[in-house]
Parts: sequence; structure tokens; C-alpha cells
Amino acid sequence: MDVLKITPRGYCHGVVDAIRIAKHVGEESKGPVHMLGLLVHNTHVTDEMQEHGVKLVDAPDRMAGLDKIKEGTVIFTAHGVSPAVKEKAAAMGLNSVDATCSDVIRTHDLIDRLVADGYEVVYIGLRGHPEPEGAMGHGPGKVHLVQEAADIDSLRISSEKVAVTCQTTLSVWDTDDLIEKVKARYPQAEVHNEICSATQERQEAAVEAAKEVDLVIVVGSARSSNSKRLVEVVEKKGGKPAYLIDSLEEIRPEWFRGVKRVGVTSGASTPSQLTRKVVEYLQELEAPA
Repeated sequence: MDVLKITPRGYCHGVVDAIRIAKHVGEESKGPVHMLGLLVHNTHVTDEMQEHGVKLVDAPDRMAGLDKIKEGTVIFTAHGVSPAVKEKAAAMGLNSVDATCSDVIRTHDLIDRLVADGYEVVYIGLRGHPEPEGAMGHGPGKVHLVQEAADIDSLRISSEKVAVTCQTTLSVWDTDDLIEKVKARYPQAEVHNEICSATQERQEAAVEAAKEVDLVIVVGSARSSNSKRLVEVVEKKGGKPAYLIDSLEEIRPEWFRGVKRVGVTSGASTPSQLTRKVVEYLQELEAPA
């Protein structure tokens, strides 16, 4: 099989920083160390962190998750947490280590400034994902989560000061569409598109590569927003089939029937050795007749 290795792919700076912080804390801290949720959305990384002494507390509600930690150190994941979570951890006497991605911190700071200036903030994000949960905690009652057009239609904002921002790992094109819908509803809205450069660059590269291949394999976890968005943009904007796999074992040979060239990319939290194994496997694969 002819394989096009799409670049950029794999770890972004926020993931690299979070892993470095967690490894150091796990190896150097006295007493138990816990990560409050998946450090990054990849099970292979989570397993590796536990080998370095960082135990997982995988609770959808971060406040409730803290109740499972009795002592020692808690690491806040790359997705960020709300100020209330940090305050509770401090009140519990836990040693807190913040591994929040710098791009997410920038969005938190933006929301803090906007809310302090009297704005209502429309936040485009995915329900149930930890990043919007943390961001909304920076302006309780003032930050409104929208995931689709119907949510925008349901907004009831009376303030003249409206701003719109977003989760860092969304589809560039889908987010632009929703921002335009917010602007149509609230023409005075200030736009602050916070999709990070790593997400945007990987999506644009995957869509461009789709022109040159028959299908695209995305290596990443099903819990990874940016990995799932890579599949979506290849199919919607690139017009080619795409498959998300978390490991080599998930590849199905029948996907490659009639395929001569395949593109391979990976999510921003996917270890490079996983992607390398996939590439090597595909290079040895003969397409089924």
C-alpha cells in the first residue's frame, strides 16, 4: 500500500507539556498523586502516566471526582478546570498541579475579562467534554454553551454586550458556521475564535491530503475531540472516507478494497509510536481484491 504520512500530526505543545508535568510530579512527589480525569484524551497516555505513579480519577464531574481523593497531589488535566474546582482542592488541603494547556488558559483569561466587562459569552463547545466545563466555570450564568444551530435559536440574551468564543479543538469550518449564526442573531457580538493553531493546522493538512489519497486513517482515541474532528473534516471537506482507530488491532482490511493510496494522520494526543506502527502495517498491506 502506498502511504502518505500527513504532516503535521500527533502531539501538540499542550499535550507535550502536560505529559512532562505529570511524569515529573508522579516520579518526584511524596504521597499519592492523582490526575482528575484523563490527562489528555488518549488511553495509551493515561496508562503510561499510571506507570509513572499518577493514578486516574475518571469522573465526568470534576467536583465529585475530588471527593475520591483523600490526600496528596491532584493534577488538573490539559483540558482545564473551573475556578470552583481549584478552590475546593485547596480547601481540601490537596497539593494542586495545573497541567492546563496554555491555549485553554488563554480562553479562560479571555472569558474572565469579558465577564468582568459585563459581557454575556456564547461559548461554542461539546456537551460533556471537560474543556467547556472548565471554561463555563469562569462565568457561571454568563457563559452559554451552544453545540448546534438549534442551541443558538434557544438563547435568551438581553445584554447589549455579547461575545462569542469556542472550544479549542473543534472543526474549523463547523465553528465558523456557528459563529456566523450567532452574529446573525446578535449582530453586535464580538468574535473571539479560540481554535488553537495545532487543531487548525492538522485539519487543513488532512483536508488537503485527502485530494491525493483514496481514504484517510486517523489514529486517536474515540474520546479525543480533535481526533474525531479530523475524521469529520476529511469526509465533509475532503470528500474521502476516513476511519478513526485507537490501535493497530482496530484496522479492518476490507476498508482498503480498491484503495491504492491511503493517508495517515493522528490526533494531538496520540503517541507517535502508535502512528508509526499503523504506517508500517499499511505499507506491508496488500489491498484486497
